[in-house]
Amino acid sequence: MTSKPTRAPAKKKQPAAVQTSESIAEKTRIYLESGKKIQSIEPGISGQTNTPAKKQISLGNKDKAS
Repeated sequence: MTSKPTRAPAKKKQPAAVQTSESIAEKTRIYLESGKKIQSIEPGISGQTNTPAKKQISLGNKDKAS
């Protein structure tokens, strides 16, 4: 009889995501030459249109004042 392995096999490591500033500049140049535009957003303005309401939670037991 063969016994079951006691742990899962190791997962393969993902290759590192490496991009140089030159490759980003080249992709940006190609994007702009295709007729598309880059929209600038002022600092402090969010691109999110609907933000969820914040919920207050209490952790632990607090004594109630009588």
